[in-house]
Amino acid sequence: MNECYYDKRMDFFYNMTNTDTVDEWTGPKLIVVLCFGTFFCLFIFISNSLVIAAVVKNKRFHFPFYYLLANLAAADFFAGIAYVFLMFNTGPVSKTLTVNRWFLRQGLLDTSLTASLVNLLVIAVERHMSIMRMKIHSNLTKKRVTFLIISIWAIAIFMGAVPTLGWNCLCDITACSSLAPIYSRSYLVFWSVLNLVVFFIMVVVYIRIYMYVQRKTNVLSSHTSGSISRRRTPVKLMKTVMTLLGAFVVCWTPGLVVLLLDGLNCTYCGIQNVKRWFLLLALMNSVMNPIIYSYKDDEMWSTMKRMICCSSEDKSQDRRSSRVPSTVLCRSTDTSGNYIEDGIIQGTICGKGDLGGKGNS
Repeated sequence: MNECYYDKRMDFFYNMTNTDTVDEWTGPKLIVVLCFGTFFCLFIFISNSLVIAAVVKNKRFHFPFYYLLANLAAADFFAGIAYVFLMFNTGPVSKTLTVNRWFLRQGLLDTSLTASLVNLLVIAVERHMSIMRMKIHSNLTKKRVTFLIISIWAIAIFMGAVPTLGWNCLCDITACSSLAPIYSRSYLVFWSVLNLVVFFIMVVVYIRIYMYVQRKTNVLSSHTSGSISRRRTPVKLMKTVMTLLGAFVVCWTPGLVVLLLDGLNCTYCGIQNVKRWFLLLALMNSVMNPIIYSYKDDEMWSTMKRMICCSSEDKSQDRRSSRVPSTVLCRSTDTSGNYIEDGIIQGTICGKGDLGGKGNS
């Protein structure tokens, strides 16, 4: 029967796995990492708080997509909290942590990252359902959206707690990983592969959205004298989709690959030298999400600017129709299920045909 080491401090596991990281986390490198981390965390707190407040304040955002967007902002806000906790429990402090405190540190990170990823997937599926049914808004009720949000956090919390619940190497030192000294290598393989699969699914969903909208726009444009802005819609949509996918690939893939290599026990991959930079890169995803999903929306940006400037809401702007509702298609106050096809033919969607990007860009 294997001996378990629940009462040991983390220095025991770092030494057993030959993970010598204390010296690397001291001096100028540690200061640079902490400075960048602090700046990014502050931006995450401020920007995502503004997104949540904008969705709550502006009644035009009271639709399923924007509820999910607010939940994504909440997940990224939680990611900022997780990174702050990490900054105060890393470097030389790492080896002094108890097992439970180290589990908490990593569990917060796993929970926040999983919540952001699953939320992005749910948003992609929601947009896919709406467009494939030729509707501007999905048929999700508030109860269903609430259920989805609760499910997202339940999955995220569960994934963050799995190692604590038993999938660890406290009773099998030979199975410990190098990056996470009390995580089992098999769990790292499972977690990284699972996230890469979800990422692949999301890529496929957005590609289908783009191809469908492009094909539909081309078919309908041959039967109507659309504006130049409408004809440029596929190009603008492609830029938006490429921004979303590119940001996710750059921020997530390197870290997931490093975790996978560690889980596969690659001793010659030099993963210890790049782990902290890939962690910061993953943090950047939470920084970029409010920019990509919110600031490209004219009314969202206007709402946040009004809150920042503490100015009164302009009633004339409330009466003005929004040009860009989301990263895929426009917003409407009509909840009866307007059809995209009818909107394109009549030239009433997205500022008479502008389905993506700024109206005059």
